[in-house]
Amino acid sequence: MSTASLLWGLLFGSLGAGYALYGRTQRTLSPFLCGLALMVVPYLVSNTLLMVAIGAALAAIPFATRS
Repeated sequence: MSTASLLWGLLFGSLGAGYALYGRTQRTLSPFLCGLALMVVPYLVSNTLLMVAIGAALAAIPFATRS
């Protein structure tokens, strides 16, 4: 595990915790599920570039699906 992978995992995990907390308190499904996914992705993906791509896509989904 490289330092970059560790730092990106920390960033996406923190962002995911914020999304999950926001989604739970506002009772909205999209931020909650994306937050859970953002917290799990760093454990499952070891390639740094792939993790950044998946994390950026998951972080953008709640903004794209906002009604």
